[in-house]
Amino acid sequence: MRVKIINQSSNPLPKYETVGSAGMDLRANTTVSVTLLPLERALIPTGLFIELPNGYEAQIRPRSGLAAKRGLTMLNSPGTIDSDYRGEIKCIVVNLSNEPQTIEPGERIAQMIIARYEQVTWLEVETLEDTERGAGGFGSTGKK
Repeated sequence: MRVKIINQSSNPLPKYETVGSAGMDLRANTTVSVTLLPLERALIPTGLFIELPNGYEAQIRPRSGLAAKRGLTMLNSPGTIDSDYRGEIKCIVVNLSNEPQTIEPGERIAQMIIARYEQVTWLEVETLEDTERGAGGFGSTGKK
């Protein structure tokens, strides 16, 4: 599938790093370093604008290396870029570590996955079919 993209950054286009990669890395489109104090968050621009076909979304997710090594992750994760959105893709980065963390211009800050989705039409009913799990909630499937 081919997707239209505008790149207003000086960074290369996102790409799959390996044959089996599901996500493409997004880079910070900043001219200066951005330092986040512990528990501080910032909206980091990417300089990218995309035109997805109907029935597709872009999911913005944390990079596992940044999360594990530096405590940087994405709020609202996964973030959804709808097919009718034409604005700049920005990432809500939060520092969950105990130390200030600095994001450098061009640094890989998130990953983007393009995924298909379905829209539904609700059918309002009075009851739902029974299942073995039933109404069991958080942790209910790990008891056995």
